[in-house]
Amino acid sequence: MQLDTAIIADDHPLFRSALKQALLEQTPEAELVEAGSLSALQDCLEKDSDIDLLLLDLHIPGANGFSGLAYVRGRYPDVPVIMVSANEDRDIIRQAAQHGAAGFIPKSSSMDTICAAVSMVLEGDRWFPDGVDGASASAPPASEDEILKRVATLTPQQLRVLQMISAGMLNKQIAYDLEVSEATVKAHMTAIMRKLGVRTRTQAVLAVSNLDIKPQFGGESGGESGGDGETGTGVQD
Repeated sequence: MQLDTAIIADDHPLFRSALKQALLEQTPEAELVEAGSLSALQDCLEKDSDIDLLLLDLHIPGANGFSGLAYVRGRYPDVPVIMVSANEDRDIIRQAAQHGAAGFIPKSSSMDTICAAVSMVLEGDRWFPDGVDGASASAPPASEDEILKRVATLTPQQLRVLQMISAGMLNKQIAYDLEVSEATVKAHMTAIMRKLGVRTRTQAVLAVSNLDIKPQFGGESGGESGGDGETGTGVQD
């Protein structure tokens, strides 16, 4: 498959540049769009969702665990998503596969590895690091799968409000940041609770906490850790 348009969503400019270089080496004429946050990614997809590939940082600002991946897979199921991260925990990578990622590229990867992964995904296959069989990854638990589906029904603004609530922000703080009235924030909150099937603000936060990254064997939750990058791009989050 020819790569015509791709989005690189990562808040680290140097790594975005490294990914851009890898893609342009393969397809010099490709149109590459960059996004440094989940909200910026949402804006890009709203303007044009006809893209061939999305490279998505696991810990992109604005995402809560796998909520960014869940949002994209739910609203734009035809867009293949490759997760990128400095976190190389195999259980995290399996979770990404469970949530619908077409691939997972560690940030310590060489340019050749990045190019090989992208080529394989563009051909309709999946690519995961050695030792991780993404094709055999089981589906997420039923309760978590249901939350993923419900999160995918949120509008971009509702998802932003939910993320701010999860961060402990008050309605007036959210209204100030989004430049809307508190009444609008409350209306969003009502819609969010209805879509998530909960009755309170606290229940909404607890529901999406199920999407947090969960190393199953004692890894660090939420933080990124990876190789030193000396044989790869040399860029870490």
